Amino acid sequence: MALRVWRVFRHSWRPGHAPALVVIPLGLIIAVCVVDVLAPPRVHLGPLLVAAPAITVAFAGARVTALMGALAVAAQVLIGVLRENLASGNIQAQITALVVVSAVCVGICVVRGRRERQLHRVRSVAEAAQSVLLRPLPARTGPLRISGLYIPAEEEADLGGDLYAAARTDHRSTRLLIGDVRGSGLAAINNAALLLGAFRAAAHRQATLPRLAVHLDAAFRWDASQWRSLSEEDADEDFATAILLDIPDDEPVVHLINCGHPPPLLVRGSRVTPLTPDASHLPIGLGGAFGMAAYDVQTFPFEVGDLLLLYTDGVIEARNAGGLFYPFSERAPAWAKDDPDELLRALHDDLLAHVHGHLDDDAAAVAIRRMAL
Repeated sequence: MALRVWRVFRHSWRPGHAPALVVIPLGLIIAVCVVDVLAPPRVHLGPLLVAAPAITVAFAGARVTALMGALAVAAQVLIGVLRENLASGNIQAQITALVVVSAVCVGICVVRGRRERQLHRVRSVAEAAQSVLLRPLPARTGPLRISGLYIPAEEEADLGGDLYAAARTDHRSTRLLIGDVRGSGLAAINNAALLLGAFRAAAHRQATLPRLAVHLDAAFRWDASQWRSLSEEDADEDFATAILLDIPDDEPVVHLINCGHPPPLLVRGSRVTPLTPDASHLPIGLGGAFGMAAYDVQTFPFEVGDLLLLYTDGVIEARNAGGLFYPFSERAPAWAKDDPDELLRALHDDLLAHVHGHLDDDAAAVAIRRMAL
């Protein structure tokens, strides 16, 4: 029985707050009782007892708030008994006020508790959707160690327009996608889901990167325009900047197609080299109409021990209070020897410190290190 009472008491606290805070309203009740009983007859501190349930509502649930209200009422009755004026109109008015205030505080806790449970359910759905949409990258694939990072701009949000994915091919290589969908909100999430689904369905089947790029562009354009009327076709273009990569297991190179996305950074020792292609192609959703010939594959060295950093513009365009962009290419060499997971944790903390905890745009990054076979 005692264990069940303790569990009910424990679960009545709001998450993240220490039950030790109960000493504040309890101490107030005790102090008011002692001072009011010992003070001269003209001094009355009983009205201060109303602060006990009012304080408790800030950090506890309905049950604990009701308990503090009941203790405050009991304390007021005790004061009336010890002062021998329990029947006076003043004491009875104070007791009535305590009961009313306590009931209001408990009601506030009940309404707040329902709202928090609703938010928790919504949060759970969002987390489940994120786990389906933005699946964790494989920690190891072939000779590669991989890790991904996603930081939403909206606090408490889990989904946005930035995306990344990986797929294994039959010819012993790993293909990766990182992208940034135009816009924000539900439309961006829908387009991000579309692009990720198209990549996962075709990345392992398309023989070449240009074929994969054409497939992604066609799928993106078709879904974005199939329900549009002719008058709306140019009103609101949907597109996504993206980079497609193919990293073979047995060759120290990386093949990529850049579709209007910031270039990856190759970190070798203390040197950082942007993998800037000869020409950047149109974003996904705007360029596939020209066919495979429109996509040129660029090949860059990617040797054992090298680190490849993919990112979205939310990383490099993050500004601090002084308007300075985040110096990603300058900070990256300091983390060059770290494990990809540790590197992205350091990036996460450093980026949020740079913007003082508030990003204006979603940010995503992928770290890839080539290991010996």
